[in-house]
Amino acid sequence: MGGFYNIMLGYFFGFALGVGSALAVIYTIYTGGYKKAVEHSLLEQKPKRYLDAVASARQRMEKTQTRDN
Repeated sequence: MGGFYNIMLGYFFGFALGVGSALAVIYTIYTGGYKKAVEHSLLEQKPKRYLDAVASARQRMEKTQTRDN
């Protein structure tokens, strides 16, 4: 019984909390980037990086649309 208990504790702390923490960090980074993108879209003078990203997204959309048709 003692070995099984240790395995379950290890599984819980290693997998459940470890993966959960990693997902929380990834989600925080994602939402932070999303908020910054929305903030940039509302500015009068758009940053160069934002304009480059919009142009790249439009090119990908056009490429996808021509490939699908």
